[in-house]
Amino acid sequence: MSASTPGTALITGASSGIGATYADRLAKRGYDLLLVARDVTRLNALAEKLSAEQGIKVDVLPSDLTKREDVRKVEQRLRADEAITLLVNNAGIGPKGTLLEDDIDYLETMIELNVIAANRLAVAAAQTFAERGRGAVINIASVVAFIPERFNGTYSATKAFVLNLTHALNAEAGPKGVKFQAVLPGLTRTEIFERVGGSFDRFPPSMVMDVTDMVDAALAGFDQEELITIPSLPEVADFDAFTAARHSLGPNLSHDKPAVRYGISKS
Repeated sequence: MSASTPGTALITGASSGIGATYADRLAKRGYDLLLVARDVTRLNALAEKLSAEQGIKVDVLPSDLTKREDVRKVEQRLRADEAITLLVNNAGIGPKGTLLEDDIDYLETMIELNVIAANRLAVAAAQTFAERGRGAVINIASVVAFIPERFNGTYSATKAFVLNLTHALNAEAGPKGVKFQAVLPGLTRTEIFERVGGSFDRFPPSMVMDVTDMVDAALAGFDQEELITIPSLPEVADFDAFTAARHSLGPNLSHDKPAVRYGISKS
């Protein structure tokens, strides 16, 4: 696609919140849109609004990504439609409480959406875009990937999965012309808490970012070709230091003998 026609952005979880904000911002950048979510009424309303305001083509693909047959439907469109140049892998749900309080069936549904669906679409996009030599994937993770002790463990684990997946896909498909970004928001003012019976009122206002600010910062990071974008992090040097510390473990993560500190090494 030329700079004036960037192609089509496929956005999951597009009916509200982060997904709808990405739709608005990408439409203003000239992208055509393929909007995916369960809420048909909201999808159609958003499609009509953005099409009229920006003069772009907007299609809707109603899908429940907790259902694997619907995930495969979106995957098939992603693989077949050569106009699609960007996947915004955003669909997800949050926890209802702590692990000891939460419903285990709901947690499995969370894994279906936040992990199974996200993985299938990200990998499908990476495979498809790598064959074409172009394309981009934006995966929406969360800062709780770094602080599992302070949040629901299943939810933070799903976001750590998305973060690790982005690193790995970038290592494989980045050299083939595919651009990747994992976005790690902190608390963002959307409907996600309200849907599970929570409220942002229990957090200091200074901790909760407006969704438009979050997406604008994430897209600025995308433009700067950041692999990992943390919109609220003041100093990128702090993340660089974290990454360097992680990499420093590499040479000692696999040896033929246990570490001496365990006192079981044989002479």
